[in-house]
Formats: sequence, structure tokens, C-alpha cells
Amino acid sequence: MHTFLLCLIALAFVLIVIEDIVHINKAKSSLFLGTLVWILAFIFPEPGATPAIIQHSLNENLLDIATLWLFLMAAMTFVAYLNQQGLITQLVYRMLPRQMSQKRLMVMVALLALLFSSLADNITASLIMLSLLSSLKLPSKDTLKFAALLVFAVNSGGVALITGDVTTLMIFLADKVTITDLFFLIPAALAGIAVLLLVMMRGCEGEVTMPRFRRPIAPGDKVMGALFVLTIVSTLGLSVAYRVPPVLTFLFGLSLMFLVYHFLQQQRAERDHILEFVRDIEFDTLLFFLGVLLLVGMLKELHVLDQLPELYSVMPVWAANYFVGLLSAMVDNVPLTAAILKSGVEMSTADWLGLTYATGVGGSLLIVGSAAGVIAMSKISELTFLTYMRFFHYLLVAYTVGFAMVWLIGRLFF
Repeated sequence: MHTFLLCLIALAFVLIVIEDIVHINKAKSSLFLGTLVWILAFIFPEPGATPAIIQHSLNENLLDIATLWLFLMAAMTFVAYLNQQGLITQLVYRMLPRQMSQKRLMVMVALLALLFSSLADNITASLIMLSLLSSLKLPSKDTLKFAALLVFAVNSGGVALITGDVTTLMIFLADKVTITDLFFLIPAALAGIAVLLLVMMRGCEGEVTMPRFRRPIAPGDKVMGALFVLTIVSTLGLSVAYRVPPVLTFLFGLSLMFLVYHFLQQQRAERDHILEFVRDIEFDTLLFFLGVLLLVGMLKELHVLDQLPELYSVMPVWAANYFVGLLSAMVDNVPLTAAILKSGVEMSTADWLGLTYATGVGGSLLIVGSAAGVIAMSKISELTFLTYMRFFHYLLVAYTVGFAMVWLIGRLFF
């Protein structure tokens, strides 16, 4: 049974990687196999494992999952509302000038992707920026360059804030880094993007005329947008000052959103129900995380994760972290991060920051290594696994420069 459970877990991770080949949504496959292995663990327990022991382990795993789920649910509900009202898209078009050079547009697009992926989730940031890219009607060669830049920038943007990347949130919730520690990743993210911009700009000539889809922004939408920003700032501030758990602050912000929306709708004859926006969030993403974390929890129960620290014993910690980043281009970064956290690997704060950057950005090296890449491949017909591979050496250099910057910052400030 021990071997059979390991085979099921391996099958789950393979199905995640080849999702686009087998056409089985990774949320469905990971949740199915994640729950199945725990059911089998109760029916056919390991020697010495009683139902009470298995139940205790499952409860610990579910507590970790619930904390992550509730935080993501609150953040994604905010974003679902703002996205549906068109507030985020309107802000993008208002920030960009009517006409500019391709090189300047590249810089603007990279910075906007960095900004939006820090404040929102990577999926939403990718959809917004890819919508902008599609509206530009660039030549195929240039579209591919912009797409690769967007994937890298979106993944880089999320690493420095707990609202931007799930793996950053997971490492933070495990008390490996603080919010102020994560701010040190901002220069590294900027350095990696700057290097990628320099190599991507070669051969980019000509002017680009931006389309105009401007419309007035309703006062109520401005209020809700301000509330979202205030919630993010409060989450960061209260965590630093009073150690208030981020999930608690974000749920409080969500409750304020519900109440403010109810007040704003009082004057309207036809009222939209605020809870409708909860249905608009990416439940595929939430179910995927649930399935993956159940699978990783079972790996811990089977003592497979006891072998993971061996990687850190045969090479320096920084080298092991760099390698994990490369591995995240082929294996989803969520199970990788969860496995390292549950394995009990001991690292300094500087090294945990290195791992945060590596798992967050390393997935950019291959198109299937991140949610941003998969979304880009589905939205841009010219973008395939092979066409994205043309930029692999550029992306590898940018990732290496960013990781080296994290290493340098760690040695100087920690």
C-alpha cells in the first residue's frame, strides 16, 4: 500500500505537468487523487498508524489549507469585483500614453505587470496584461517577445508581497520570513526584469498607437478600489506592528467590502447581490491548491519528505535553492514549496528569501512552469512550448541575475 500511494501521488504530479496534453483540468485530477490517498490511508493504515493518528495529521494539514484558502478567497473576491467593473482595465489604458515607441512600451508593460501581479493574483494580472497585448495587434515576432516578458514580469511581481504569489504567502504563513523581509526581494525582481528588458529590446523599432477604450469610472467603483488598496496596506501594517494574521485582516476587509457595497446599492432600484462576485473567483485555482496540499501532506505521512533535506546536505543551501527554482519550471511551485516547508529543512532568513524568489520566478523558464505561462499560451495562438523556448537563454540569465541579487542582499543585510 505504501508503494501504491506513492504511485498515485506521482501520477497526480504527472497529470499536473501534462494537463494540456491529456486535457484533464489539474484541479480535478489533484483533488481526486489528493482525497483518494487519504481515504486509502484510513482503510489500509501504515504499521503503527491508528485512525486517531491519521486524523490528527489530516487535521493539521486541513488547518494549513484553510488559512491559505480563506486568504485567497478574500483577495480574489475583491479582484473579481474590480475586474468585472472594468476598473483595472481602465486604469491600465489611462496610465499609458496615446503613442510611444516599442521599447518604451516594453518598459511600461513590464512595470504594469509587476505592479498588478503584486496587488492582485498572477492569474488576474496575466489576463489583464494579455488583453492589452492582444489589442495592440503587433507583428507575430514582437507579440512573442512581449508575451515572454509578461510571463516573467508577472511571476517576478508577486514574490515580494503576500498578496501577489501563493508560494510567498505559504513561506510567510510558515513564519520563515516577515513582511519587511520580503521587501528586500523588490530590487532582485527589478534587476531580473531590467536584464530581460535589455536583451528583449534589441531589434524592437517603430511606434505603437494605443487603442482607446476609456469610459467614466463610477464613484462607487473608486470607493471599492480604494478599499482594496486600504485592505492591502492594513494587512501589511498590522502584520508588522501587531502580528495580526493576514487572513484575519483580509477577511475583515472583505466584510467591509460587503457592507460598503450594500450601502452604495441602497439608492438603486435594481440591486446586484455582492455575494455574486464570490462565484466569479477562480475556484479552479483554490481546488488545485487543496488537492496539491493534500498530496504533499500524504508525502509527509509516508516520510518521503524526510529525503528532501538530502538535497541541502549535498550542496550549499543557495545552490539547492537555485536548483529548486529550475525544477519549478517543470514541477508546479506550490507542491515544491509545500514539500520543502513540511520537510523541516533549516535555513536562514536570507536563504528563505532565496527560495521565495526561486520558486516564484523559476517557473517562468518554461511556458508550462507557471499559471501565467499557461494562460498566455491559451490566449496567444502564436505562443507554444517551442516558440517560448526561443527565449529560454534570456529568461535563464534574467532569473540568475535576480537570484544573485537576492544572495547579495542576504549577505549584506541578514
